[in-house]
Amino acid sequence: MGMAEHDIRPDGTVAFLPHRLNRHPVVVRGLTADELWVCAGLSGAAGFAIGVPLALLAASIAVVPTAIVLAIAVGVFVGGGVLRRHKRGRPDTWLYRQMQWWIARHQPALAWLFGGDGLVIRSGWWCTRRTTT
Repeated sequence: MGMAEHDIRPDGTVAFLPHRLNRHPVVVRGLTADELWVCAGLSGAAGFAIGVPLALLAASIAVVPTAIVLAIAVGVFVGGGVLRRHKRGRPDTWLYRQMQWWIARHQPALAWLFGGDGLVIRSGWWCTRRTTT
């Protein structure tokens, strides 16, 4: 039969539409897949940066991949909790706009790479140039 008859209004429109249909699903610790990749990538880069000097001190190359894996595990666990708290109650695109704003504010030369060149980052009083008479 398809759609139940009570789901169709008299004007032919559908009464029930899921409001979370276009949202990315949560994968791990409140992170979507894209956020998980960013978190894991940044944590892995930090683990590599920490692992190379430790490998030189320990004279063992095996320290580098160990540091990367540990950094990713800690980064996803801690980063997932932090991002989940920051994202709570905010729109779906809040994190991406926040990252664009930060890059446009602190690294304006790179803003065009991340779409932040169209953001209004000016802070202060706005004037409409109207006068009271």
